[in-house]
Amino acid sequence: QNYNDRMIIAAPQLSDWGETSARQTIALTEYLLDAYNIDRAQVYANGYSGGGETMSQVMGLRPDLFTAYLHCSSRWDGDYEPVVESQTPVYLVVGAEDEYYGSEPTQNAYDQLYQLYRQAGLSDEEIAQLLVLEIKDASYFQERGVSNQHGGGNLFAQDQDIMGWLFQQR
Repeated sequence: QNYNDRMIIAAPQLSDWGETSARQTIALTEYLLDAYNIDRAQVYANGYSGGGETMSQVMGLRPDLFTAYLHCSSRWDGDYEPVVESQTPVYLVVGAEDEYYGSEPTQNAYDQLYQLYRQAGLSDEEIAQLLVLEIKDASYFQERGVSNQHGGGNLFAQDQDIMGWLFQQR
């Protein structure tokens, strides 16, 4: 999708729960970047639920294709090291009581990325510019009329604070 000249890549329908879908997403992104006049400083990725599993694999293979990544209500299946090496900003968000994944996989992904950034010599302030973790409590969903936290993860792509962070990245 293109929002005000920003390209947002969402993983296509999964062909598998492995690397095939990730490679298809990479191929689609490369095609779009080559075929259209797209500002490469404004290419954003968003992965929600199973799409987050695929996009995390994409990020583990080719984070250089993206300006920033929004990881919603999912678990991280990809490698972490390429993301840290490229310093691609990542925002991880999940409901505290996500019915499908829980919040632990998202917390673990944050912890892994954070530790790798520390090992690379980045300060807490530098890491905070690249890595955000937000675990939303039940009130976030209730205030928006949603009772299911996993299904309510689609709210994150409508949240002005979250999307504002994403689109600030260059």
